[in-house]
Amino acid sequence: MLRVAVVAGGYSDESVISLKSGELIYASLNAEKYDRTRVRILKEGWFAEIDGKKYPILKEDFSFIKEGEKYTFDVVFNTIHGTPGEDGYLQAYFELIGMPYTGCPFYQSALTFNKKDCIAALSKYGIPHAKSIYIQKDSDYVVEDIISHVGLPCFVKPNRSGSSLGISKVNKKEQFEDALIKAFHEDKEVLIESFLDGIEVSVGVLNYRGEIKVVGITEIVSDNEFFDYEAKYEGKSQEITPARIPDEVTKRVEEISKKAYTSLNMTGFSRSEYIIVNGEPHFIEMNTLPGFSPASIFPQQAAYSKIELSDLMDSEINLALNRKSPWQE
Repeated sequence: MLRVAVVAGGYSDESVISLKSGELIYASLNAEKYDRTRVRILKEGWFAEIDGKKYPILKEDFSFIKEGEKYTFDVVFNTIHGTPGEDGYLQAYFELIGMPYTGCPFYQSALTFNKKDCIAALSKYGIPHAKSIYIQKDSDYVVEDIISHVGLPCFVKPNRSGSSLGISKVNKKEQFEDALIKAFHEDKEVLIESFLDGIEVSVGVLNYRGEIKVVGITEIVSDNEFFDYEAKYEGKSQEITPARIPDEVTKRVEEISKKAYTSLNMTGFSRSEYIIVNGEPHFIEMNTLPGFSPASIFPQQAAYSKIELSDLMDSEINLALNRKSPWQE
């Protein structure tokens, strides 16, 4: 029986969501196939959690000692949103110790977690996106110049963050500084993007049993000004799968979404956000470890595609076990 570490937590404000995602994934792993263990990676420490007891993780080989015996894993199922599980650090560690893990490799993780760099990379493949300006904390900037470039309204967001944390919609110049303070609370880098007036969709894409597959296109209708944390996780939105868009637009969204996924040499789950303007999807961001809590979109899309969560887990684990390290390719 394969020993699987279901890793959740993280060092960011997204750890709460990650722990919920970890529970759904843990429950979705077939207990007859896998010997499952919850592993928490938190600021206060790394530990395996079994029957309410904590066992420190030995970082030299990602093992732990229980009742005098060493316990090792065959594969890691990574469910950490944010740092260090979604930005490449944990993946690089697993590569170095030779531990198979689910999801994409460390480079793709780091690239997609950095919104500015991901947009720049995908623009080379002709994928449309909003106008944007990037600034760092304590750098010099002129608000009037930024607004002149991106216009109003605009979005001010942390460059490296998820779950819509730290994002503000700015409708007038006077709101700009408060929006920056909020964004800089999450990250020392900020991306300011022009407002795109269109239909927002969230698109799940993955490598499922060796085939690049769009699992669903979900239309987002937020009760708030945009799809913020409250809308995502506290029921302040409608999430409509499939999206209410014409067939030709559906085909275009699928085409662009697959192109973005393959252009970045992605593997594993992904959920990308687009704004459809005049039938053309504009890329916003890609999440390589999308939420898997009961309120999350990706499990809803899997249900729409009639894919059992246990089958998704099997596919991810098989991909992880058969992926070669960069120096083996």
